[in-house]
Amino acid sequence: MHLNPYGEYAVLLAASLANDWPDDRAGIEARTREFGMTMEFREEPADHAHARQAIDDWLRVVDTPDPEQRAALLNAQMAAVAAYPRLTDHDGEGWHLHYRDENQVLSAVLRAVISVGTSLHLVTRGMHRLARCASEPCTNVVVDVTRNGRQRYCSVRCANRAAVRRHRGRSAP
Repeated sequence: MHLNPYGEYAVLLAASLANDWPDDRAGIEARTREFGMTMEFREEPADHAHARQAIDDWLRVVDTPDPEQRAALLNAQMAAVAAYPRLTDHDGEGWHLHYRDENQVLSAVLRAVISVGTSLHLVTRGMHRLARCASEPCTNVVVDVTRNGRQRYCSVRCANRAAVRRHRGRSAP
């Protein structure tokens, strides 16, 4: 048995969806596969819209810098969708834990996996390790998975852009 790495992959999946929203349900499902989810999702007619709402609700957590408010939002999100932990062995992954009921629709699975994963990420790495990119006008989500806990930019490009701005600001007469 192994413990699911819910923290890192789930929060990175959420950021990927938030930063580059897929055009349709198939795109969302493909993205879940890119991040290691293997199970099938039960379909519902409004999957795309409901999944978008799940990500928008998660973005409220991203945009809340206060740790206590962030925890309250995540606790409410987990209470709404997460089930008791259960052992499962599907798709040849080996025994692992799920924090959701079986046979859920796509949006419900995303809500459970992302809320539990974000919670695990923040409590194991630090409540400050989720934010928006510090390079204006970028608004991408930054999931800090660095060793030192100081990641502020979503990409090297944004970090370089901010460095150039700082340099020009110091060099200006």
